[in-house]
Amino acid sequence: MRLGSVPTSRCGIPQPCSPCPRTFYSNRNIECRDIENIWGGEWAREQRQRGSCQPSCSFTSAAAAENLVPQVDWFHPEVPRDSDGRILIKNLSKEDLVAFCRDVLEEEFPDKRAFQLWRWMYSDFCWIRDVNEAPADTVQNGFSASFREKFNLVASLDGGLELVEDHMAHDGTVKLVFLLTTGPGKGGKIETVLIPVVREQGSKERITLCVSSQVGCAMGCTFCYTGTMGLLGNLSQGQIVEQVVAARRFHYERFSDTEESKGRYVSPITNIVYMGMGEPLDNLPAVTGSIGTVLDHHGLHFSHNKVTVSTVGLVPQMKDLLDTTTVALAVSLHGATDEVRGSIVPVNRRYPLQDLIAALEEYFPIDSKGSPHVLIEYTMMDGVNDRPEDAHALLDLLQHVKCKINLIVFNPHEGTEYSASLQEHVDEFRDILIRGGRVVTVRSSRGEDSMAACGQLGGGKDARYNR
Repeated sequence: MRLGSVPTSRCGIPQPCSPCPRTFYSNRNIECRDIENIWGGEWAREQRQRGSCQPSCSFTSAAAAENLVPQVDWFHPEVPRDSDGRILIKNLSKEDLVAFCRDVLEEEFPDKRAFQLWRWMYSDFCWIRDVNEAPADTVQNGFSASFREKFNLVASLDGGLELVEDHMAHDGTVKLVFLLTTGPGKGGKIETVLIPVVREQGSKERITLCVSSQVGCAMGCTFCYTGTMGLLGNLSQGQIVEQVVAARRFHYERFSDTEESKGRYVSPITNIVYMGMGEPLDNLPAVTGSIGTVLDHHGLHFSHNKVTVSTVGLVPQMKDLLDTTTVALAVSLHGATDEVRGSIVPVNRRYPLQDLIAALEEYFPIDSKGSPHVLIEYTMMDGVNDRPEDAHALLDLLQHVKCKINLIVFNPHEGTEYSASLQEHVDEFRDILIRGGRVVTVRSSRGEDSMAACGQLGGGKDARYNR
């Protein structure tokens, strides 16, 4: 949430205390208990160049918590709450959860209580929806009856989503459809996709999870089905995190082979891509907050190398993301000239290629050694952007950018005016890029028969009227 000049913690909860001098997004200020954990621009750039892992804040002692945990204004109207007025704690960062246990629950040892809640929400095989699912009299390290009663009066573990449908495509791709029960998008639906990665026989199974950040999208890309919805609302930090939790829970419950194996089963969801419904950087505070929870080693424990955020090219927000996190970046380019790109990606009129490429050259210089690359996504549409001259223009455009190029054959949907590039055109385009010295992959379409493929998510124009 955007709170203007009100000091906030990483997840955006208002704080009456003096703001930290480092800023991660506009006027949203970070208060951390550990300077190592402050996501400052200089630190993030250094870690990006070194390829180091994002440090994860650890729970501190009660004495340290008293001095270093942020002071939060829990009565502020933008603190996320359910319909009963209870605080939705999945929208809290780890630091704010300690503050919640200290200020609202008045726990004697707030850091320990916060750690207990955090692990039950996010650790493998836990993923509880309610504190009543972990009573102390039946499970180890559970919650006492008195604590459960106190907690349920003021807070909720509800993630703001209800799983209402699931669809499996012939290739094993699964689309989960969620109904939003809270927030600006309440009543709308979002979609999350589990994409199985095809491996050689005997290799360890793994899945990439594609999460949404908005209900619909305001970017208006002319070839994207989600864009026909318009923007119906932003997701909260908790709703983005809940997609990951719900997907792990769904996969565990649906695909564990036997009851005996369930006790040893670990979800093979190893990668997360912010490439579902919406433009992630148009909802940057919630996305950044969710990344903190996703990477935390006490909870969802994803590697920063396995998390990718995609953007259509909101340049200022892209810089903010790169300055404050070490996750991977993907840029939806789709055109190598302003004329072509501007006709299919309207945001190019606000941030033309000159501005976008200059930013990429700054953060991903071609001559940098040992530093990560940016992934360039390029959807190929017949007669629009798939000619040999488009491939040569793309090589010229990216000549100073360290990148890999992912070609995506257009996935058709109802009402579209576009069609997929012919295979021979895709092959020729790819070969030109490879001869130009670029690493190029062609993304195979997954989940197309259940409208779960790239560019097919959402309910289209009808979703505006069916809420």
